[in-house]
Amino acid sequence: MSTEPAVPQFAHRDPALPAFWEERFAQQFTPWNQSAVPQALLQFLAQQPAGKVLIPACGHGHEIPAFVQAGWQTEASDFSAAAVDIARQQPGVSPAMVVCADFFEYQPAFRPDLIYERAFLCAIPAAMRPQLLARWAELLPAGGLLAGFFLTGNSEAAARRGPPFFITEEDLHALLEPVFTLREQAVPPDSLALFQGGERWMVWQRR
Repeated sequence: MSTEPAVPQFAHRDPALPAFWEERFAQQFTPWNQSAVPQALLQFLAQQPAGKVLIPACGHGHEIPAFVQAGWQTEASDFSAAAVDIARQQPGVSPAMVVCADFFEYQPAFRPDLIYERAFLCAIPAAMRPQLLARWAELLPAGGLLAGFFLTGNSEAAARRGPPFFITEEDLHALLEPVFTLREQAVPPDSLALFQGGERWMVWQRR
């Protein structure tokens, strides 16, 4: 008898819709979940003065307690109710910190000094990238930071059907540089197999 786990069956195939993500969280099919706080973020928090952080598409929300413990005023959001329920169960996280909402439509409680990016850009179709850039630019003041993890790959990887949706380094810079200046980048030492070889830790500053 085979011991292979059953392949999940999904009714929704459009990652631009909440139902796509709701199914995957409900069935616990989340191969992008690292179940830990990435080392690059911990190092960043140890060096960066605390402020106000917004965490869109927070998923399981493992990073939320790290920001809170480092003194940051924190708000996270996801448009999957199942993801929000999981994130609210993270240690030290109050229900009010995690909002169930569409990032492109809701109004956060404050204007952030930092937006933390973690597998949001690579979760949306390429056609939505300008919309995400516009939202980041709208919410961040001049000097504000967009910091986190960006999934880059060659043109062959970028052409794959996702998610995750890879983006070439050239296209990533072309997307962000009209609004942001790159301040820091590094290859994370603890990337998941799903992202390994293409993930980059980056800190961009709003002009």
